[in-house]
Amino acid sequence: MSSTMLVTGPRLAVALVLLTAAAAAVATVGRLGHGRQIAVAAVRAAVQLAAVSLLITAIVSSPWATAGFVALMWTVASATSARRITGGRYGWWAAVPIAAGSLPVVAGLLLAGLVPARGIAVIPVAGILIGGAMTATSLAGRRAVDELTGRWGEVEAALALGLLPRDAALLVCRPAAAQALVPALDQTRTVGLVTLPGAFVGVLLGGASPLAAGVTQLFVLVGLLAVEAVAVVLTVELVARGRLHRR
Repeated sequence: MSSTMLVTGPRLAVALVLLTAAAAAVATVGRLGHGRQIAVAAVRAAVQLAAVSLLITAIVSSPWATAGFVALMWTVASATSARRITGGRYGWWAAVPIAAGSLPVVAGLLLAGLVPARGIAVIPVAGILIGGAMTATSLAGRRAVDELTGRWGEVEAALALGLLPRDAALLVCRPAAAQALVPALDQTRTVGLVTLPGAFVGVLLGGASPLAAGVTQLFVLVGLLAVEAVAVVLTVELVARGRLHRR
């Protein structure tokens, strides 16, 4: 069985296994420390996508099931970012920037009628935006926490000069955490020249015109910039106020 992009079958399965093994082997040989995680992530992705593929028809046909699935995506994204940032009991604060960045945008798009109130439209859009917020939260949180840990002497120096604890922390961690926006910025700057992202290709393969595909991809990229900017700002604020920190 073939699709427009990939020929499915045993050869594709073998290619996936080989790519996963190669990625894990390179990470292991290069001492990156993620060899096992790469293999686990690939297996998890296969299982999760298989489950979603089987359930998606039932999910998208029910508004309540769609809402529940969006809530599940937000919960999993929050737990993932929490583990990346901190192993302590305060990791649940990671749910705040992810929700504040993505969910209002999804709700606004629905209220404005730009995204049809159907599961088949809501779930992909929500997934893209929640995923972007998760990535930005994880990167910003890790960078901010690492900066405060490694440069705590500078924070103490700022406190000695009379700065409030929040302001002293922001002075140290904000510039590093802001780098979390670089991937989204680079993707937006180079779209069409370096990459043709998933939304463009998906809409194009769905039968729409190249112009419609381009408009859809532009909407996704600009939406991601907005979502990730909110997520980064709130994450840095939470770290500076001591809500997100290492145990």
